[in-house]
Amino acid sequence: MTPRSFLRGMRNVTIAVAVAGSALLFGGGAAQAAPAAAAPAPALAARTLVYNASGAGQFSATADQAVAIWNQRVPNVHLQKTGSPTIYIYVTNSGGSRAYVQGLGRGTVYIDTTQVNQGHSPLRILAHELGHILGLPDNYNGNCAILMSGGSAGTSCKNPNPSTAEASRVNQLFSFAPALAGKDEAFVAPVCHVY
Repeated sequence: MTPRSFLRGMRNVTIAVAVAGSALLFGGGAAQAAPAAAAPAPALAARTLVYNASGAGQFSATADQAVAIWNQRVPNVHLQKTGSPTIYIYVTNSGGSRAYVQGLGRGTVYIDTTQVNQGHSPLRILAHELGHILGLPDNYNGNCAILMSGGSAGTSCKNPNPSTAEASRVNQLFSFAPALAGKDEAFVAPVCHVY
């Protein structure tokens, strides 16, 4: 036994004696143990979102990688393939890569092969467009460290990771997920974002 653990034990004995003594002194009868500390509140379960990348063609595996990036960085939301999809991912060859947001955690993503052929990272594009589905707006500031800067960061930018602030914002949005279930339309208006 270390001196530190001995002192902790003595402190606990002293507290127990003080509680017992005050109960007897103030007419409480036999001493009773102090109530145990309240158990910590259970953590909220992550909100599960289902995605379908079967229409993403050659970018299906890239879509899975983009989903894995968000799953690693945002504990309040979990994207998976099994279940009824609320997110659809498709490949296109015109119109630009984009996301049609239909509520928090719901919408359609398109990855445009024209932008990929120009040199834009398909992983960054898909992670960016999923960011819109998860509630983030565009931030066309040209900063490669900011995922939502999208194509404004240029073709040399290959960073597919949300910044700490971006991940924190998505985590915050989904911290209210149980209360928002079925009420997402009021939270995020339908909108189209172009990469």
